[in-house]
Amino acid sequence: MPFAYWCVLVAALLPLAVVAYAKAGPEGDNHHPRAGLDRLPPARQRAYAAHQNGYENFPFFAAAVIIAVTSGASQPALNALAAAYVLLRVLHAALYIGDVATARSFAYLAGLVVNIAIFVLPAFR
Repeated sequence: MPFAYWCVLVAALLPLAVVAYAKAGPEGDNHHPRAGLDRLPPARQRAYAAHQNGYENFPFFAAAVIIAVTSGASQPALNALAAAYVLLRVLHAALYIGDVATARSFAYLAGLVVNIAIFVLPAFR
């Protein structure tokens, strides 16, 4: 199985790790998990937003990887790009939680560019 597929799995699970941080602590209410979001401390509110952003961006990444693999893209290039995407998503979440807005936006943009590169990679084989 291509390494890039493992990156898809990691990218799918990453938002769960981020939301675990958001929901940790005495403020969490597992009976009504979304009801108290406005009462979370700011960093945990941003973690929840990073969690949502991760899921918003995941479908494009997963589709791009599947398209690249099935279209015969260079596997080493695809693997490198997929790993870069996952690292950028980790960086994005950390910057989001840390409230480093400008750098977070650049990490997001870099991840988008990497995703586009994955999508068009088969055109350059």
